[in-house]
Amino acid sequence: MIFSHFLRWVDEAPAAKRRHAASALARAWLRSELDPAERIAAEAALIRLADDPSPKVRAALAEVLSLSAHAPAQVIAMLAADQIEVAACVLARSPLLSDPELVDRVALGDDAVQQFIVSRPTLSRQVSAALAEVGGPSACLALLNNRGARIADVSFRRLAERFGQDAELRGAMLRDPRLPAQCRHILLRKLSNALQAMDIVTACFDSDRAAAITEEACLCATLNLADGLPADELPALVEHLRLSGALTTALVIRAVAFGKVDMFAAALVALSGHSAAQVRGVLVNGRASLVATLLRAAGIADTVHPPLIAALHAWRDVAVGRLAAGPRDVSRIMLDAVGPASDAMPYANDDLAALLRTIHVEAVREEAQERALEIAAA
Repeated sequence: MIFSHFLRWVDEAPAAKRRHAASALARAWLRSELDPAERIAAEAALIRLADDPSPKVRAALAEVLSLSAHAPAQVIAMLAADQIEVAACVLARSPLLSDPELVDRVALGDDAVQQFIVSRPTLSRQVSAALAEVGGPSACLALLNNRGARIADVSFRRLAERFGQDAELRGAMLRDPRLPAQCRHILLRKLSNALQAMDIVTACFDSDRAAAITEEACLCATLNLADGLPADELPALVEHLRLSGALTTALVIRAVAFGKVDMFAAALVALSGHSAAQVRGVLVNGRASLVATLLRAAGIADTVHPPLIAALHAWRDVAVGRLAAGPRDVSRIMLDAVGPASDAMPYANDDLAALLRTIHVEAVREEAQERALEIAAA
């Protein structure tokens, strides 16, 4: 009977009193032992309050019920779909909102709705995927900063594709240890494009020179990225490079020159279709003719074979202690393998020779910098 009286009273009570009554009724629901009949009546009263014309009444109800796993599910659903002043605490805290409900709210809500959802202490991969797909920049930045959010690799990729040009979001992604290597490469390309478009770059260089400089920097960064990867993650990165068109001959040559033989092997697996075991066997023990056959199967032009084979033999000797050499020496060996050059007789392959000269100069510079640091530290 008390709830029937309440329902009659609530229609005529002022908003302030209804707000206090809503809060009291919600606490009673959560703390009191109600028999089945009373619980049904109390739920009807709560549903009535969740539809109250005053947002202050609905907000008072939401504040009490938002943290409880025992709140009426129907009431929580109504409050979650309410205006943001009412829905905020429910979206941010209620354990009763299922993943499909949260996904719907992300898809249908504005940035404020997304911000409250992303502030939840934990987020499933499903909800994170929805935010990565349709969330605004601020919500996606909050998602990356929420260490309780589970983010799948495909969602990281979507974030990189959508917001790689945004410096703040790009930085947040690059700082995240969960970011897959292929997404880091996507961001490297985005950063390269951003640098190429900077006013200071366009003022100092023509478009071709700027493109060449940024491409060179991107190649170096890609090799550094691959160098720090666990062996089981390298094939995924190489496959991403292949599919995106970034697994170029220039990258392969640079990898070999700097001793990234594992990356070279993964590239040959991806390009040739041979198994990792077959490729590894040829690279470790195969004669020059077998290596050339493997390179040909990978689609690498015959003109590039001599420096690659020469470098591979050099790194084999380094591995077994027959040769003490580094990238500076190996890049010189590769350049010599292209063939002698003079003023009267230029290199047979000018483009390849120019690339190898660039790599050699870079290797010399890196070695000099390392020696200077060693001397300074001594």
